Amino acid sequence: MSSKLPIVYLARHGQTEWSRSGQHTGLTDLPLLPEGEYDAERLGARLRKIEFAAVWTSPLIRAARTCELAGFGGVAEVDPDLVEWNYGEYEGLTNAQIQELRPGWRVFEHGCPGGESPEQVAARADRVLARARAAGGNVLIFSSGHFTRMLGARWLLLPPAGGELFTLATASLSALGYEHNLNEPVIQLWNDVSHYET
Repeated sequence: MSSKLPIVYLARHGQTEWSRSGQHTGLTDLPLLPEGEYDAERLGARLRKIEFAAVWTSPLIRAARTCELAGFGGVAEVDPDLVEWNYGEYEGLTNAQIQELRPGWRVFEHGCPGGESPEQVAARADRVLARARAAGGNVLIFSSGHFTRMLGARWLLLPPAGGELFTLATASLSALGYEHNLNEPVIQLWNDVSHYET
């Protein structure tokens, strides 16, 4: 892999009360827990040696604060396309609670009543990735779990349902890159949390 090819780095926000409890957190603007702030700082220590042509963050406080604690608050641009999935009627519910209402439900296949469909979230992801490809260098993105999983799926040209094939821990780092040229997108790194231990 040539180091001259740009990489899109994906940082998921640090832990919140609802990410710890497993509640779907779409547009509810929750702050980071103290451990989420600590992990965001560790993530930042890992990223500081990388040069970025652009840094973008979701406007939601959990992502924006992760960006700030990682050391990029002064250079990051807020991108509304980076907000988490709008879960509509399922906001604040756990997967088990949703399964009671709708057995067999899967967010990447069915979407959310009163919220976004997988196709709508994929369209946002496609816009973000188009801008990232045009940035002229490495890009760093701070966002939330399900939206970041959609970024991974769309980078590989998978259908929206492909997002369910990925998983993400809070304050994890992933990297979207290329193998030999810009026509060969690959996942270079996914759900890495090795910085937790540094």
